Formats: sequence, structure tokens, C-alpha cells
Amino acid sequence: MFDYKLLQAFHMVVTTGGFEKAARELFITQSAVSQRVKLLEEQMGQVLLSRTSPPRPTPQGLKLLKHFGQVSRLEQDLKADLLPSSEQGFNNLALGVNADSLATWFPKAVTPLIRTENLLLNLLVDDQEQTHRFMRQGKVQGCVSVQKNPLQGCKAGYLGYMEYRLLASSEFTAKWFPHGVDSRSLSQAPGVLFNLKDELHTKMVSLVLGEKPPTMPLHHIPSVKQFNQLIADGLAYGVLPDQQAGKRLKSGLLRDLSPGHSLRVRLYWHYWNLKSGLLERFSTGLIKAAQGELPV
Repeated sequence: MFDYKLLQAFHMVVTTGGFEKAARELFITQSAVSQRVKLLEEQMGQVLLSRTSPPRPTPQGLKLLKHFGQVSRLEQDLKADLLPSSEQGFNNLALGVNADSLATWFPKAVTPLIRTENLLLNLLVDDQEQTHRFMRQGKVQGCVSVQKNPLQGCKAGYLGYMEYRLLASSEFTAKWFPHGVDSRSLSQAPGVLFNLKDELHTKMVSLVLGEKPPTMPLHHIPSVKQFNQLIADGLAYGVLPDQQAGKRLKSGLLRDLSPGHSLRVRLYWHYWNLKSGLLERFSTGLIKAAQGELPV
């Protein structure tokens, strides 16, 4: 049998990114957290946590994290079944979501679910091609991803798609792309990426050129609002989904740099395959709501 106080300490260190932060969350000393993690490793007979900054779980540690998260989810469901509604409190869900979804359809889709299920959400945000990593690490119970096939031990459902286009302001287009988009102009014009893991830009440029893109000068702006603003202010060109750029594109404030070329990104919802009523209800509701917000 596992000592779940030890597992909880281990989980908190990984989730919060450090022993000190874990101690604050658990209302115990940092030394006590360290002792619990060390004792868990002694009981398991192997190293579970790399003492890096921030601490990272080993492959064996990831398996324990996933187990702890699944047991915690089932315990919350059982508590909801056994206790009167007035004593149940909030239900916690850790979810992975990409930044573009969070800035567009996701909030509207989850709002009624938050109300009906009395939810507290812990959202981990990353690129849509990276969010499934949170599932593999046991950090989240569900995620929005571009992966079609369900991960091991998970279920998956189709949400809809987001259409991306290469856009810039009229002023920026006239200055940097007077003769259209080609390798030469792209090697000189400043573009913008969300972060270093953002692969959409390279994929879109490759689609437009029909070949490998040149070395490009790029801003890195890990904020959807500021990313959009940089393009709107004529300081960079970039790849935006129709859900964010549609109105400005129709009004002429933004221009499509390569009409006829777009990148369709299909999104899927992955969630743990547990006998969890809450997770099933949430997933069913989210998929239905997403398909009402996104083209399918």
C-alpha cells in the first residue's frame, strides 16, 4: 500500500515547481516535504525526482504521479456520491489547453460546466502540439490536443478545427511585402512566434512557399493578446486563427499575405479512461459545446 501523504508531497513538489512552494501549499515545513519525498523514494527503492530547478520527475516518478492523480479523481467522485450536496465543496480538475483555444472558444464552452459541476479549474497552457505531454506526465486529467488517437489509458473525442492564415497589417504589407511573399522578403521581414515550441509559423510559411523556409527574424511573444497586438500595430507578421482575426481581416485592418493558403488544425479532447462520473460528464459537455463554437 502507498502512503498517500508521501505521494501528495511528491505531487506538490512537481506541480508547484519546488519544495518551498509545495510546503506552503501543504502547510508544513520545507524540511518535512523533503523528508516525505525522500521516504517515498526509499520505499520505492529508486529515484523519483531529479533535483533540478525546477525539480522534474523521473520516468518512474511520472508513473506514480499519474496513479496519484487518478486515485485523487476517483476519491473526489466517491466523496460527491457519499456526502450531502451542501457538504461536497468544489470539484478540482487539472486540464491542459492551448493558448489560442483559451483565448477563443474554450472559456465559453466550459462556463456552464463550471457552474453545474461546481468546478475549480487548474489550467496548464502550452502549444496544441505539446499539451498531450501534460497527460503523459500525469499533470492533467484532460487536454486539448492535435493528436487524434487516444493516449494509452485515455479516451479521445473530436472538438472541431481552427483555420490559420498568414496575416499582417496593410502598412506592414506595403513596407515588407510590396511584391508579395517570397523567400527573400521573409528573410528580412520581422515575424512573431508565440514561443520556441510554436511550429505553426514554419508549417504555414512552408505551405506558402512550397519549400523549406529561409532563416527568418522572429519575435517571441508568449501572450495571445500581445502577439495579436504586435501584428495589428504593424510591427510584425504572423499566423492567426480565424476566430481571432476574422473581424479585422474583413474590415481590412489585417491582410491575408497569401490568399488561398491556410492551415487547418483539428483539435481533439483527451481524458483519462476512469470510472469518473465527473470527468465523463465534463468531457461530454465540453465536446458538445466545442462543436457548437468551432467549425467541424
